[in-house]
Amino acid sequence: MDSPEQRGKRKRFPKTTKLSPLRHLPPVRSLFYCFCFFVFFYLLFRRHTPAFQHVVELSRFSKYPQIDSFRVLSKLNDSPNFKIEARVSFPDHVLLLVSKTPVTGTTIGNQLQCVYRINNSDSDLGVLSVDEYTDNSLLVRCPLPPGNFSAPVALRRRGLIIDKVKNEKLNSWENLAYEAVLDGNTALVFVKGISHRQGKESDPTHFRCHFGLPGFRPDGKYMLTSQAITAAQEVVRCALPRSIVTRPDKTRGVRATVSFQTPRAHGQAEHVFVPSIAEIPVSKPGLGITKHELCVCTMLWNQARSIREWVTYHSWLGVGKWFVYDNNSDDEIKTVVEDLDREGFNVSRHVWPWIKTQEAGFSHCAIRVRPECDWVSFMDVDEFYYFPYNPISGFPGQGALRTLVSNFTTSSSVGEIRTSCHSFGPSGLTSQPKQGVTVGYTCRLQSPERHKSIIRPDALDTTLMNVVHHFHLKNGFTYIDLPQSIAIINHYKYQVWEVFRAKFYRRVATYVADWRDNQNEGSRDRAPGLGTRAIEPPDWRLRFCEVWDTGLKDFVLANLGDVSTGVLPWDRSM
Repeated sequence: MDSPEQRGKRKRFPKTTKLSPLRHLPPVRSLFYCFCFFVFFYLLFRRHTPAFQHVVELSRFSKYPQIDSFRVLSKLNDSPNFKIEARVSFPDHVLLLVSKTPVTGTTIGNQLQCVYRINNSDSDLGVLSVDEYTDNSLLVRCPLPPGNFSAPVALRRRGLIIDKVKNEKLNSWENLAYEAVLDGNTALVFVKGISHRQGKESDPTHFRCHFGLPGFRPDGKYMLTSQAITAAQEVVRCALPRSIVTRPDKTRGVRATVSFQTPRAHGQAEHVFVPSIAEIPVSKPGLGITKHELCVCTMLWNQARSIREWVTYHSWLGVGKWFVYDNNSDDEIKTVVEDLDREGFNVSRHVWPWIKTQEAGFSHCAIRVRPECDWVSFMDVDEFYYFPYNPISGFPGQGALRTLVSNFTTSSSVGEIRTSCHSFGPSGLTSQPKQGVTVGYTCRLQSPERHKSIIRPDALDTTLMNVVHHFHLKNGFTYIDLPQSIAIINHYKYQVWEVFRAKFYRRVATYVADWRDNQNEGSRDRAPGLGTRAIEPPDWRLRFCEVWDTGLKDFVLANLGDVSTGVLPWDRSM
């Protein structure tokens, strides 16, 4: 046994106990509280980072007492979610291309003012229109500025001038790459000012294609160049650079343009670079696309009053989808198209702000419809297909136009179906017919004028060249002319004066003169003997009446009128 002295020493110097390593760490609850603390401050910091940046900016201004810090802060907080990317000067307005975030919409239109700098002071005018252009951009149309303005047109919203411009140059519409679309491993670049030869192909070796970010130049560091494959009218087909082909998802914001070769003194050539606002669209997956046997593409201006009858009638004949290219309308066309689409007519509106570019717009539409349509008809809103009465089979029934084109689908050579047009006159009327043009106008010229086409998109020539609603076809494809006994188009070309005088406004086609211009006054594109002024002739209601023709009127009333009331489906007043 231990002695008392030894036991005392053990009390003073206890035996060391070996502790577990976990005893040295904080408890689990403490770790959890620390983790929550750091997460809270991280989220708080991220949420208020913009405010911290504003504070930093204000601290820079605090050195200068003449600047009101509260005013600067309110302007920063009020800054809208858009900025001007480009400006284009047209003959009668200035177009602003404005980028936006998903939360910005056309509802801001009534808050905007166009701003012009005149004699060191700002002058404001209301915007003409605001429209959706792409998923991330708007089109804002401003009135022409006064002659003595000294700065690019800006926008004002809630007292704040929006002028965050990547390129302050005011682009001229006469020399501009304005649109681009992808087609396989090529890009179609639409360019104003490179060729005015209708129906003629240009030498593609005289052109080069360029791709880069906004403001890029041929001598710039960040630019890709490729060869032009074809060039015709206003469309240049370009080979895509390899980096764009392999990473199409990285094309957002990339613009395309061309340079063209011009002769210089001493036999040397120079490539002139065309300014560009043409952005390469981002490729989207084409999953779930429905293939339609027959579609229609049209370009229009202010046809809201007419399009319902046109769409309803041709949908009954078998048209499955509609592509409406709106060329600067300022009526209710957007609302009417949306209503028709909700009603199941499958109508889409595509904003096309480029004036006098109908041929280029049709080339654009031909590429756009290819994945969705076996055949596509190119016609105007005042043109209606009609199938004359057959003594043996009678009138064709519902879906007759779709059935007609399906008969040629299995053909290995037919790429275009052409149909002659009969031009109708005012038919003695002095006001718009209440039941629509198909019932109201019944007197026409004796001989047909021109023709309109239904084409197979896969049969089109790579240039996409088209003249007066018909396209050039690839080698190996041909067209057929339908006999008038099978089908005809009723073209309600010369309506009552209140409707017809709108034709004196700018024409949509590139290669026809506006009626107010004293050029080609004897052309079939004009009304014979009318001249260049929109003054109603005393006998207008009796003109262009050589043959009374009630065929389409009888067909419409018999097939589309309500059995009990006779009301037609496009009569919205009933």
